[in-house]
Amino acid sequence: MGKGHAEDGHLPERAKPPDGGWGWIILFGCFVITGFSYAFPKAVSIYFKELMHDFHVGYSDTAWISSIMLAMLYGTGPVSSILVNQFGCRPVMLVGGLLASSGMILASFTTNIIELYLTAGVLTGLGMALNFQPSLIMLGSYFDKRRPLANGLAAAGSPVFLSALSPLGQVLLEKFGWRGGFLIMGGLLLNCCTCGAVMRPLELNRKKKGEEAQDKYEAKEMLPMGGRAEEAVSTTDSAKKSNKAKKKKKKGKKLLDFSIFKNRGFVIYAIAKFIMVLGLFVPTILLVNYAKDSGVPDKEAAFLLSIIGFIDIFARPSCGILAGLKRVRPHVTYLFSFAMLFNGLTDIFSARATDYTALVIFCIFFGISYGMVGALQFEVLMAIIGSQKFSSAIGLVLLIEAFAVLIGPPSAGRLVDALKKYEVIFYLAGSEVVLSSLFLAVASYCCLSRKEKKNSQPENPPAGGGGSETEEAESDVPEAEDHPGDNHHLSRNINNAGGDAANHIAENRNVDGAGRLEGEGVALVPGGCDADQTVERDSF
Repeated sequence: MGKGHAEDGHLPERAKPPDGGWGWIILFGCFVITGFSYAFPKAVSIYFKELMHDFHVGYSDTAWISSIMLAMLYGTGPVSSILVNQFGCRPVMLVGGLLASSGMILASFTTNIIELYLTAGVLTGLGMALNFQPSLIMLGSYFDKRRPLANGLAAAGSPVFLSALSPLGQVLLEKFGWRGGFLIMGGLLLNCCTCGAVMRPLELNRKKKGEEAQDKYEAKEMLPMGGRAEEAVSTTDSAKKSNKAKKKKKKGKKLLDFSIFKNRGFVIYAIAKFIMVLGLFVPTILLVNYAKDSGVPDKEAAFLLSIIGFIDIFARPSCGILAGLKRVRPHVTYLFSFAMLFNGLTDIFSARATDYTALVIFCIFFGISYGMVGALQFEVLMAIIGSQKFSSAIGLVLLIEAFAVLIGPPSAGRLVDALKKYEVIFYLAGSEVVLSSLFLAVASYCCLSRKEKKNSQPENPPAGGGGSETEEAESDVPEAEDHPGDNHHLSRNINNAGGDAANHIAENRNVDGAGRLEGEGVALVPGGCDADQTVERDSF
């Protein structure tokens, strides 16, 4: 994903995803990054009670910490896309790991809630954003056929880390206080740098370089007159490098691809995700405080998040396997819609849960539905957009979701402060998620399915994402036609060189008077046409 391969003057070809090999290491790194990115804002809620006591603030004030963290994770998506397109995934992730760790370390020394917003919220959130998005881009570049399974396994990092960080946070809170807990959490986030270090870019296809060397050899064999042939080949090389440098400069200007908004499927997906995020994270952020206010002991209240995480561990890979089936993958959008509907109905039906047993049952069903949503959300986006434009698409989607994150949890916390009732929050959050699922299913059927039936050749790639590679290959064709004048100039130079070589052979024939050199000249220059074709083929 870096830019090093473009510096040698050759047009890079997109490498074929290996669907394995080093991709499993990439998958593990993405697993860890996803775990920290999604579980950390929820695990921080363990410390909210102590923060409310020390800083004399309410639910809504402490809820802003998780909201700002998630908003930075989502809202800085375009910034992360630009940095990845400019510098590559690995250096961006290394810097992100340092920022995430330093944010939590500085948060342990804060003296008011505003400083917590700036350190734990802004700085740590920005660091996790610079890790999360590049890891997904790398995962998409290493997997194609096994991509649904890879997305499901990587998404399982969120529940695994949630089930581990929640009890760990409670233990750290009891032994070291919230300041010591933040300091140790900051040290744990340094593991993001390790994950960034293993994000090795795929080796680009270097076939064209070998073809160029072969064509140079053929040109010299066709035109063996020394200086003239060398001059023709050098002229060819300089013209091609100038042409490719112009293309590279032209490509470098496009850091974000806004043409994805012309894709109806992407617009529908972005709107549905905005509505869903308004209520998706609210139950998990307020669950621990809700259980504590209902009389549940602190350790058992923190264990509720572990239950969600444990169920989620198995739900995400299972859903990834299901989405990879041949009959299911073309309809993965509707499976995603069903997962959102399941999640919203779980919130609504569990709104009146008050005792610990009812809360455990809620956590089981919420873990299943939440795991399905987490496993499918980026698989659907990859299927709609394709891997070539995925870096821009995910950045813009996360920016749209950031506004929903800033509205959802803080508004829920303010309603809790005003009404002192949690059931209203569950009803509201569930209704928003249900609405998003219905919108996605109906809009996809009305705007996309009917259009595909009318057109014998659909414009958008199938939901399984199988057409994305074809689009990438076709997108390179117009670039070769950007400067047809340069190609004409190359062929004219070789024609001139061929003519000079023929004249030189004729002079030698007149001097010697023998037919031997004349025969060799005919064999060496069979008409000049083949030389033109050789160099012109390489110019493309």
